[in-house]
Amino acid sequence: MKYKPALALVTLLVFLSLTLSACQAPQVHEPVGPTSTRLTLGYIPNIQFAPIYVAIEKGHFLEAGFDVHLEYGNEADAIALIGAGEQTFSIASGEQVLLARAQGLPVTYVAAWYADYPVGVVSLTDQKIRVPENLRGVSIGLPGLYGASYIGFMALLDAGGLTEDDVNMLSIGFNQVEAIVTGQVDSAVIYLANEPVVLRSQGYDVDVVRVADYMQLVSNGLVTHETALADNPEMVKAFIGAMLQGIADTADNPIEAYEISGKYVENLSEADTDLQRQILAESIALWQTERLGYTEPAGWINMQQVLLDMGLLTETQDLNKAFTNEFLP
Repeated sequence: MKYKPALALVTLLVFLSLTLSACQAPQVHEPVGPTSTRLTLGYIPNIQFAPIYVAIEKGHFLEAGFDVHLEYGNEADAIALIGAGEQTFSIASGEQVLLARAQGLPVTYVAAWYADYPVGVVSLTDQKIRVPENLRGVSIGLPGLYGASYIGFMALLDAGGLTEDDVNMLSIGFNQVEAIVTGQVDSAVIYLANEPVVLRSQGYDVDVVRVADYMQLVSNGLVTHETALADNPEMVKAFIGAMLQGIADTADNPIEAYEISGKYVENLSEADTDLQRQILAESIALWQTERLGYTEPAGWINMQQVLLDMGLLTETQDLNKAFTNEFLP
């Protein structure tokens, strides 16, 4: 009988505990919204970025968990921000990744934007510049001695058994079309989806020597931080998937993609529609491949060797850390 009071006390405590628990307000968990994410594209708003605009407008990024805010600017600056952990994603060229890693920045290329290296040399047909060997002794305009254009041009010279001493290189900025039609230069280094299309639209017959026909190099692609790959691989994979879906949608419906791009590219509605649609068509041809986003290891080996030969790299980089195809959907 002496244990009954204790038993009664325990029963009372349990009852009070259950009563208090029932009176507590249930916890309400607020839904987690999409992650605000900056994406630097480089250059300026342009029809050639249509897949990104499509991925935003059709909700692919939102479905993947991202509220994407676009920025335009220098590739090297964007890479530096990623390397410092201040930004997560950027579209940048392959050589920038290797140059950044040589400076100790832990950045990795995770998905190709273009399937083929998008650089070449254009000239009017009467110049008869149709293979790299034909560049000997001619004047060639370049935006400058930097970036993907310069890297691609040096690869073409090498393919033709030439050096810088065999040509007359002129820095002309981004005035390739004007420089060619006014006779300032015999040829110019260009992006395949842009200047050749513009020249043809103006009635000029042109020849284009494509870098990709002579050497496989790494084109522009999506770049992120090593930490993102290690700590949140599903996030990276989701972002890549949304971007690649934008490319696929653009290729499937270029008319829709063009209309969507008008929201992002200032004065697109006032531009030469036929010309801009042709630029988009040429861009689609550069994106198309059997596996969207895949980057060939051989391209990285070649790119590194070109940079070493040019003296822009002084030692080899670990290519297994410079790029990966592991996160492609």
